[in-house]
Amino acid sequence: MPWTENTRPQYDRRGLRYASDCTDEEWALIEPFLRRTSKVGRPCKWPMREIFNAVLYMAATGCQWALLPKDFPPFTTVQYHFYRWRDAGMLDLINAALVEASRLVSGSDAAPSAAIIDSQSVKTTESGGVCGYDAGKKVKGRKRHVITDTQGNLLWCVVHSASIQDRDGAPGLIAMAQDIFLQVLFADGGYAGNKLQTALQAMQGPRLQIVRRPQKAKGFVVIAKRWVVERTFAWLGRCHRLAKDWEKRFASSEAWLLIASIRRQMRFLVKASSSKT
Repeated sequence: MPWTENTRPQYDRRGLRYASDCTDEEWALIEPFLRRTSKVGRPCKWPMREIFNAVLYMAATGCQWALLPKDFPPFTTVQYHFYRWRDAGMLDLINAALVEASRLVSGSDAAPSAAIIDSQSVKTTESGGVCGYDAGKKVKGRKRHVITDTQGNLLWCVVHSASIQDRDGAPGLIAMAQDIFLQVLFADGGYAGNKLQTALQAMQGPRLQIVRRPQKAKGFVVIAKRWVVERTFAWLGRCHRLAKDWEKRFASSEAWLLIASIRRQMRFLVKASSSKT
């Protein structure tokens, strides 16, 4: 997007303590999910907004837990709540709610009928955990497998070894979408073949449509449908935490993908609401 005199003020965050912090409008979208409801146990010493801001800071900058600035809560406190949200499925819930709101704001139905599937291979570090070698991309690490709607909103994600081919890793991811009736799923040639088609028929999944590169195309071309998920990877890549897979567990890798998606959805919804007023 070109920076012009009209667009630059819309994205200016210099008035915040850190550019990654929530604005009041953005926090109003998240606060109902993170509000403390239990009346038992010790009250939280730190405001939940500060804890969430610390997680957003880590996502944006890619810093280590112990390198959080001192004006945030202690990193052990932030780490505890991050793992709690991850294990309780809270991040999935928040992302799903914001995606539904984004679709409604854009004039679409709350539940998508079409989606795009694709993967991204990324390097891992010495932190350990499962990794593999993607011979096609020549990357040793892990593979981020995602499904987005036709607007590029992240619907589901799963992380696995980069050695698992797309057509083999897809059934487990598509099974997560069974609660929403998808009619068609667009994919590239890596998902072609009878193996995935048979798996989709067994689970009564969506119809798979392979979108291939034009035969006469030379160099870079924008491929219909498939460009949407590539843009989603670019959106998520704005978070430096996703430059590599730093995590030991797949669950944490998926959690940071959801954090990056939530971050984008928050800003989109606030911008959309402010443009209507």
